[in-house]
Amino acid sequence: MTKITSTKSETIKRLKRLMTKKGRQESGQFLVEGEHLVDEAIRAGRLVQLIMGESYRPKSSWRLDEMLVLELSDHVADLLSETEKTQGVFAVVKMTPVERKMKHVLVLDRIQDPGNLGTMIRTADAAGFDTVFLGKGTVDPFNAKVVRATQGSLFHVNIQSVDLLDTLPELKSLGFHVYGTALSNAKSYDQVAFNDQIALVIGNEAQGVHDDVLALCDTRVHIPVIGEAESLNAAVAAGILMYRIALQ
Repeated sequence: MTKITSTKSETIKRLKRLMTKKGRQESGQFLVEGEHLVDEAIRAGRLVQLIMGESYRPKSSWRLDEMLVLELSDHVADLLSETEKTQGVFAVVKMTPVERKMKHVLVLDRIQDPGNLGTMIRTADAAGFDTVFLGKGTVDPFNAKVVRATQGSLFHVNIQSVDLLDTLPELKSLGFHVYGTALSNAKSYDQVAFNDQIALVIGNEAQGVHDDVLALCDTRVHIPVIGEAESLNAAVAAGILMYRIALQ
């Protein structure tokens, strides 16, 4: 087991590059933090390297003899943390796509908030959606805040960045019915009989689904607001609709 005690180590510089979008794209790897996410990465077979602060005690189920393990002095491990109080355990993880047969697809158009994106991915996993397509302008799914918000669901769901103007017609040619969220000319979600192969489009938090994307949708749906709120949070709306589809 290698141990690093210097903050100026080239290895630490390499790991810190994984905290940037450019560094992640160049390497095809990303960094996860915390025991739960590291455990999910190990179980998914995505682990490249396990990284532990000297005070951290690994789970007994982890077979360290079969892993590439790096130990850091605690003050060095703090440099990799993006949480208020780190557990002192990290992992370098491969960006390998999850292979899933597409049936229920969540399509996201320009989602900007990392917490919203992570919550949507986690909820998609919970509701049995197999795929999440990210349109241009959507936040990087390997952003640390997104990764934490998914709570490991990014290892279970097929996540791809795509051009929605190309992908939606392709889905339709495969027999998918595309449902887009909209405020006007839309059916209440509880009045819609959803098809078997579904693509559900959720739009930008402030602007909704772009007109060009909405034009490719087969059916427009909305969730009625009963109280005085102007609208629902995008992740909450996505959750309501995905569970309506899953449990219909």
